[in-house]
Amino acid sequence: MKTTLSELKPGESAVITDIAPNYKMSRRLLDLGFIKDTLVMCTQISPLGDPTAFFVRGAVIALRAEDSAHIKIRVE
Repeated sequence: MKTTLSELKPGESAVITDIAPNYKMSRRLLDLGFIKDTLVMCTQISPLGDPTAFFVRGAVIALRAEDSAHIKIRVE
């Protein structure tokens, strides 16, 4: 079972369950739309494997694996 956003593959969707509260980028991730109970889909991974693009709340956002690893998910 996948537990963090960094583990999603292109075409897979999940629901955000939590963001690590003490992570330095937590507030920025919330501002970008990575909010609890939001559906997010992995759209593509760059050729070198990092960053990864996610479709969230009507926008495509690219995140580094370092940042997406702090977003917990539930695969549906």
